[in-house]
Amino acid sequence: MLDDLIRERQRKLDLIRDAGIDPYPARVPRSFSIRKALDDFDALAKAGKEVSLAGRLRSVRDQGKIIFADLEDGTGKVQIVMKEDAVPKFDFWRSAIDLGDFVSATGVMFETKRGEKSVDVRGFAMAAKSLLPLPDKWEGIEDQELRLRKRYLDLIATPELRELFRKKTVFWAAFREALVNEGFLEVETPVLQPLPGGADAEPFKTHHNALDTEFYLRIALELSLKKLLVGGFDKVFEIGRVFRNEGIDREHLQDFTFLEFYWAYHDYRDLMDLVERMYKEVIRRTCGGLTTVSGGVTIDWGGAWPRIDYVEAFVKATGIDPLEADEKELFAYAKKQGFDPEKHQGKGRLIDLIYKKTVRPTIVQPAFIMDPPVEVVPLAKRSAADPRRVERMQPIACGTELGNGYSELNDPQDQRARFEEQARMREAGDLEAQYLDEDFLEAMEYGMPPATGFGVSERLFAILMDRPIRETVFFPLMREKKR
Repeated sequence: MLDDLIRERQRKLDLIRDAGIDPYPARVPRSFSIRKALDDFDALAKAGKEVSLAGRLRSVRDQGKIIFADLEDGTGKVQIVMKEDAVPKFDFWRSAIDLGDFVSATGVMFETKRGEKSVDVRGFAMAAKSLLPLPDKWEGIEDQELRLRKRYLDLIATPELRELFRKKTVFWAAFREALVNEGFLEVETPVLQPLPGGADAEPFKTHHNALDTEFYLRIALELSLKKLLVGGFDKVFEIGRVFRNEGIDREHLQDFTFLEFYWAYHDYRDLMDLVERMYKEVIRRTCGGLTTVSGGVTIDWGGAWPRIDYVEAFVKATGIDPLEADEKELFAYAKKQGFDPEKHQGKGRLIDLIYKKTVRPTIVQPAFIMDPPVEVVPLAKRSAADPRRVERMQPIACGTELGNGYSELNDPQDQRARFEEQARMREAGDLEAQYLDEDFLEAMEYGMPPATGFGVSERLFAILMDRPIRETVFFPLMREKKR
């Protein structure tokens, strides 16, 4: 059946070409967008001025001597009315067009007896012939794998999905504008790096032919941006892609957009004030307000966000003090709870595992959790009040992390010691442990000012939209489909 439909469309394509008409012209008549035509409808209809609109045919209703069709572009949809006595080559076009074709229609705006704003067509042109039939109600719409593989069909079939991606553009633009207004400079740093750093993640590796050198795709933006602090910039940020060779789930992707910024002469307390203010503005602009729904629960972003002590919350949830407990005690607790601790080597990994299973899921409304043990965060500055802890904060809501910020470590000797511990973990088989980066350490030895830094990924947008993160990406990576 599908093959027959495709053959019929090919026949119509040949018919158009045989008539000396280019079915794929470089340009067709278009005065302005459909949205603009509808917004200016009263003036255009009153003036009787011809307009040319272009887009995809979304429905065609042939009634013999008159054809009603819906024309859609990226801004809206309008009805076009083609009459036998008004459209040149009417019979030819009625035999040549199909649902899904891109066309241009020229005519006068008018309102039908049913009150529908329409175009009375006087001229018609093919913009791009569609050779595959569009799904009417698309049976595959419930098949998530098919939707993600053929995202263009999902976008055609689901107008609200196009609106979601428009919101995503607003989301990142709002972050950018907020930081620029705060005096931050937007920069770009390399995607290919000799060593990956700035996060606990397994990297992707690639080969640079011209240099005959192995490089890694960056897993974070952190270390390059910190070098800019060494170089004399006080407030810098970057929005770019990062790549982490880890599992796929509702909150994780292998390549995703990430924002990081660094702010000299400030600490994580200043950072919490800025982040709360900035998040509220971004959410307001993206969602139209400061309440959203996640998993059926209303999330209120508008109030003051409480600040939760990591260690106190850990003790309350588990009865274990993570500052005093050794690796053996933590392992035993995680094993008893069925948390699969064998895959999490070292005290810091075990603390983080238990925290993510016991504490984090209980934080539903927006809050900051702060001051975890030093073993959990190898790049944050130690707390002056308790050197066993670090000055890190994370905004949490809906039971998940929605960013990560530190008072940045700028003591090169302390940093070296932590890198060396990470190197031992890597040698023991932890593929997510960080590398010892001599180039970065050398930069720090020239002196890096006290600073705070923060990172947030598009996971926040997915939470705001109450969707798995893969559904908020145009073309997520998929396993190659067997043919």
